[in-house]
Amino acid sequence: MVADEKPRPAGKISLGATFASSAFSACWAETCTIPIDTAKVRLQLQGKALAGAENVVPKYKGMLGTMGTIAREEGVASLWRGIVPGLHRQCLFGGLRIGLYEPVKNLYVGKDHVGDVPLIKKIAAGLTTGALAITVASPTDLVKVRLQAEGKLPPGVPRRYSGALNAYSTIVKQEGVKALWTGLGPNVARNAIINAAELASYDQVKQTLLKLPGFSDNVVTHILSGLGAGFIAVCVGSPVDVVKSRMMGDSTAYKGTIDCFVKTFKNDGVMAFYKGFVPNFGRLGSWNVIMFLTLEQVKKLFVQENPAFA
Repeated sequence: MVADEKPRPAGKISLGATFASSAFSACWAETCTIPIDTAKVRLQLQGKALAGAENVVPKYKGMLGTMGTIAREEGVASLWRGIVPGLHRQCLFGGLRIGLYEPVKNLYVGKDHVGDVPLIKKIAAGLTTGALAITVASPTDLVKVRLQAEGKLPPGVPRRYSGALNAYSTIVKQEGVKALWTGLGPNVARNAIINAAELASYDQVKQTLLKLPGFSDNVVTHILSGLGAGFIAVCVGSPVDVVKSRMMGDSTAYKGTIDCFVKTFKNDGVMAFYKGFVPNFGRLGSWNVIMFLTLEQVKKLFVQENPAFA
């Protein structure tokens, strides 16, 4: 240690280590749960494809049924289609939104704050870091959805993209650089809302549980907090998630975010905004449990004592 360098307080880690821990945890959760996300995207886009059609039997039914159909028709590996841009996304988006949450929350409450952080401050911090992070990472989200949306093609019909890097270059060549940020409006809304729901609710649930007899800062508390975070995130974020997937899946079908909301409601009804709710909760619930469990353990590698998230 440099002579003039002040020792870091126990339980505190550097911003760089926080970013690395957050990015790694988000990437691991993404790898484990992307098959559920692929099923969710297919279910969300199916309603759009069937709009106006009569007597057409839906190809995908339910989370497990959708995953089974994809694996049977396209191969098991297709369930992980989009994993490369998914990991790109989590390195940027996950690292920024989770890694900056604590510093931004502390900025909002002030350095002289004592006691529990008010829930409204937690929500504000989550909205801020979610919006900032997805603005940077939106192109990776677009490519991920485009790759996931493409199902089994007829013989002789080539895929639009041969991979993630080809997708980035093809979109830029055919649609322009700005097209990489297609659906940015609903994407910012969706991810700011879901980020606030996830991080603030995890923070709040964990804080509440730790005050109850029999609970300590351990795996059980982390699992319960992660499940609570996932459920709340799906409830508040599902409508914008559906709009985001539809706009990114076909950028030419809608004039904008409002147009997509209106057409979805007109063609498919209000329940279309919760299409794929079960796989979405399966995805976000398991994603949050895996991510927060991993994050809590990885952070321990940087400190001598068990750090609290809140």
